[in-house]
Amino acid sequence: MFGNLLEVFDFIAYGTFAVLIGRAFFPAHDAYVNLLLSVSTFGVGFLTRPLGALLVGLLADRHGRRAGMLVSLGLMGLGSLMIAVLPGYRSIGLAAPLLLVVARMIQGLAWGAEAGPATTYLIENAPPGKAGLYASWQSASQLMAVLAAGLIGLVSVRALGETAMADWGWRIPFALGVLVVPVGLVLRRGMPEIPLPVSHGRARALASAGPVALLCALMLVIGGTVSQYFLNYITTYALTVLHLPQGLSLLGTVIGGVAGTLAALAGGALSDRTGRFAIVVLPRLLLGLGIVPMLLALQAMPGAWMFGLVTAAIAILQVGSFAASLVLLCELFPPEVRSTGFGLLYAVGIALFGGTAQIVFTWLIHVSGDPTAPSWYLALVNLLCVAAGLGLMRLRPRQHLPQTAFG
Repeated sequence: MFGNLLEVFDFIAYGTFAVLIGRAFFPAHDAYVNLLLSVSTFGVGFLTRPLGALLVGLLADRHGRRAGMLVSLGLMGLGSLMIAVLPGYRSIGLAAPLLLVVARMIQGLAWGAEAGPATTYLIENAPPGKAGLYASWQSASQLMAVLAAGLIGLVSVRALGETAMADWGWRIPFALGVLVVPVGLVLRRGMPEIPLPVSHGRARALASAGPVALLCALMLVIGGTVSQYFLNYITTYALTVLHLPQGLSLLGTVIGGVAGTLAALAGGALSDRTGRFAIVVLPRLLLGLGIVPMLLALQAMPGAWMFGLVTAAIAILQVGSFAASLVLLCELFPPEVRSTGFGLLYAVGIALFGGTAQIVFTWLIHVSGDPTAPSWYLALVNLLCVAAGLGLMRLRPRQHLPQTAFG
């Protein structure tokens, strides 16, 4: 969990400080173009995620989950170190954004490599009947990372002021992330391994879920991804659309982190009691139907209370559902290919829709002139998630899922 938190912190910190990073690394004088270039570079980190999931997933399925997690943590440390020390555009010109792209690609490799081994390790080491709770720590640690990024940003703004924060203060989270990497490596080296079954046909095992089930599972990843990256985008949304001050905008990240962490653990624990599908589908339905009214209310009353309330509501519904989804998706694959199968499914869904999410949000607002335009996109993907969850329920006799998936 600690290593997962650290990796997500380093990856998400870019999204939290996208506005400030854009000003440092890109030459555009138009604020919209500057932001679009910055969030596009955020999206570049997603392109290499499937490659990381495949290569390190195969390593983890053959040589143990611990080996995969050690590799992913080392890669994330390298990418974050580059971002922390890279000179800006004013110092080295076009080399600055190009090197930033390289750093984001390394981070993408690392996070693609992390999700499969970390999630499967948690599930496979869980006591009977606790797989949902144990796996929910993967989601909880992601939200703790969001919380950490927001807290560090909030404290930095208070201590340094907005001018110093824009000049160099945004580098602090990446530098802190690099400093903690050795701690994560030491912790992971001592993790016990469980024996892995020998596979006599990895391709056949990966395909055993069936194409329709895999498509439904991919839709669950996509819906959760778009919703999560809107939650990560909330600081940028508050700064550029609601025109809230930096401190209040970063407070949204803190609120989302706290609410999401609690929702993840509650969702995982409830899924062990009620079955995975209820916890996967019901929050998605509520979010799909409620996101448009929530953003309309926020636009009408863009104050601290409404901003905090809407952020918390999105976090609770999104993360509570996604935590249960992780277990359901892992349970689709047999143990000998679980890290590779889940990692690839997770990475492909996030690469296609997570990497483009902030670009789409920014573009929708710009072309429509409607600050609530992202809510329609969020409504669509969440309602498609509901359909995907119901589709998996109909396919359950052919999926060999454990009884805990259905209650």
